[in-house]
Amino acid sequence: MNSSVIFAEAGASFPVLSLLVILPLVGAAALLLIPSSRSEMLRPVALLFTVAVAAAAGWLVAVFETSGGSEAGFQFVSRHEWISSLGTSWHLGVDGISLFLVALTGLLFPLTIIALDPGSDQKSYYVWLLVLEAGCLGAFLALDLLLFFMFFEIVLVPMYFLIGKWGHSNARYAAVKFFLYTMLGSSIMLVGIVSLVFLHSSATGGAVTFDLVEIATSQSLATTTARWLFLSFALAFAVKVPLFPFHTWLPDAHTEAPTAGSVILAGVLLKLGTYGFLRFGLYLFPEATSYFAPLFLTLGVVGILYGAVVAAMQKDLKRLVAYSSVAHLGFIILGAFALNIQSLEGSVLQMVNHGLSTGALFFLVGFIYERRHTRQIAELGGLQRSVPLLAGVFMVVMLSSIGLPGLNGFVGEFLILLGTFEANRWWAVVATVGVILAAVYLLWAYQRVFHGPTVGENVKIVDLRWREWVAVAPLVALIVFLGVYPRPALDRIEPAVERLVEHVEMNDGTEASP
Repeated sequence: MNSSVIFAEAGASFPVLSLLVILPLVGAAALLLIPSSRSEMLRPVALLFTVAVAAAAGWLVAVFETSGGSEAGFQFVSRHEWISSLGTSWHLGVDGISLFLVALTGLLFPLTIIALDPGSDQKSYYVWLLVLEAGCLGAFLALDLLLFFMFFEIVLVPMYFLIGKWGHSNARYAAVKFFLYTMLGSSIMLVGIVSLVFLHSSATGGAVTFDLVEIATSQSLATTTARWLFLSFALAFAVKVPLFPFHTWLPDAHTEAPTAGSVILAGVLLKLGTYGFLRFGLYLFPEATSYFAPLFLTLGVVGILYGAVVAAMQKDLKRLVAYSSVAHLGFIILGAFALNIQSLEGSVLQMVNHGLSTGALFFLVGFIYERRHTRQIAELGGLQRSVPLLAGVFMVVMLSSIGLPGLNGFVGEFLILLGTFEANRWWAVVATVGVILAAVYLLWAYQRVFHGPTVGENVKIVDLRWREWVAVAPLVALIVFLGVYPRPALDRIEPAVERLVEHVEMNDGTEASP
C-alpha cells in the first residue's frame, strides 16, 4: 500500500472536510472577540485561519486517491445525523469534480487578505470574508440537499455586505441587484428540492431523505416530473453562473465591488453555479439533462459570443474583465452539456483555470485603481513605462485568459471544444469564434492601457509591492504549471467525470463518447 492510500485512509477517519467548513466560522467568532483597541490583530488572526484552511485543502489534494472513493466515488466522507425527523444529515464528501474548487477557495481567501486593505471597519470586513469562505466550502462539499441549500444561501449575505459597504459609488444598487437575482433563483430551487424529496419518498415507499447519493441512485421519478424539477434547479444555477440571459447582475456587482469581492466573486462564487449543474443537474436528472442539453448548449454559445462582443466595447477596464467572465463561463456550460468525458474534464478544469486567471486579473485591475483612482481605459495609457513588472504579470494572465498554448486556459478550452466537436459539431465551430474575439478585446485593452503615450499621472505610480507580489505570484505559478503539466489535475478529475458520464448514460440509454 502506497503512502497516499495510507494518508487517505487516515483522513477518512479524521473529519477533515468538517474541519474545512468549521475553521472559518471559528475564525469569524475569534475576530468578534477581539476588542476594538486591538485592531492590529484583526488581519493576522483572519490570515491565520484562512492559511490553516488553505493548508488543509492542500493536504486534501496531495493525499487524494486517484482511483476513486468508497461511497459513490466520494472520499473523506463525513456523515452525522442532523435532523432525523426530516431525513437530513451533516453529509460531506469530495471527489475529483469538487476537489480543486475546494483548493481554489482555500487559496484565494488568504491572498485577498494579504494583498488588500479594507479601509474602514476592518472587523466586520474580515468576519464577512470568513463567513463567506465557510459558505463556499460547505456548498462544494455538501452531499445532503438541505445542507447544500443552506450553504448556497449563506454566501449571499456576506457578499451582499462586502459589495454594499466596501464597494464603490453605486455599490448599494449593485448589492441589492445581486441579492434579489440570486435569491429569486434559489427560492425556486428550494421548491424543487422539497418536491424532489417528497416525490422520491412517495415513489420508493421509503422514508423522507435529502441524501444526494441515495436520490440520484434510485432514479425513481417520472420523466416529465424530473424535467420540471431539473428546470427548478437549473434556473438557480443559471442565475449564479450567470448564464445568458440571467447575467445582467454580474457586471454591476463586479464593477462596484471592492477588489477582494471581485476576486472571490469571479474565482469562487460563480463556480457554485457551474458546479451545481454538474453535481446536481447531471447527477440527479440525467434524462432531463440530455433532453435540455441543446437549449443549454445554445445559451452557452450565445454567452460566449455576447460576452466577448460587449467586453470589446467597454471603456471601464474592470467592466471589461467582468464581461469576459460571461464569455468564459459560457465555455464551461458548453463543456458540461456536451456530456462526454473530454468536455466534462475540460469544464471542471476550466472552472479552476477561470478562477486563477480572472481572479488574478481582478487583483491587477485593483492594484491599478489603487494607484490611479480610475479604471477608464482612456486614462491609463503608457503604464508599462512606470510599472513594467505589473505590465509583465498582466500580460501573462491576459494570455492565459485568451487561451495561449502553454498556459492553463488553453488546456481547458481545448478539451471543451474537442469534446463538444465530437458530440455537437456546429456548436463547437461557432464557439471557436469566441476564442478569436477574446484575443481581440484583451489584446486591444492591453495595448491601450500599457502602451502608447503616457497619460497624465501615470508617470508617477509605483510598481508591484511585496504584498501584491505574494498575492499574484502563486496564481501565475499555477497558470504556468497547469498549462505545461495538467496531468496531476486531470488524474484526479477523470475518475469522477467517468462515473458521472456512466451514470448519465445508464439512465438515458445513450452510449459513451470515446
